[in-house]
Amino acid sequence: MLGGVVLAAGAVGTIGAVLMKKKSGPGRRREREDPSANNTWARPGMKVVFRAELMPGRETSERTFRVVTLLRSGRVLLEGVSGEHAEKEFERIRG
Repeated sequence: MLGGVVLAAGAVGTIGAVLMKKKSGPGRRREREDPSANNTWARPGMKVVFRAELMPGRETSERTFRVVTLLRSGRVLLEGVSGEHAEKEFERIRG
C-alpha cells in the first residue's frame, strides 16, 4: 500500500516537472531577457502627455512632448525636457 502512494507521488512530481519545463521553453526565455521587445509603452518619435497633476495650470498642448530615446530601464528621454521620465508620469493613451 505504501509503495503505491510513493509511486503515485513520484508520478505527480514527474508530470509537474515536465509541465514546468514546457513553460520555460525558448520563447519564454527570450521574453525574459528583453521585456521591452513586445510590450513597449513608448517609441522614439511618439508624443506623450504629462499628467495634469505634474504640471498644474498648463494646457494639454503645453504638457505634450516627443520621445527621443527609450532607455533599457523603460524610462524615456524627451525633446525639450531634461532628465529621464517613467511611464507613470504620463496620461494613458486612449484607444
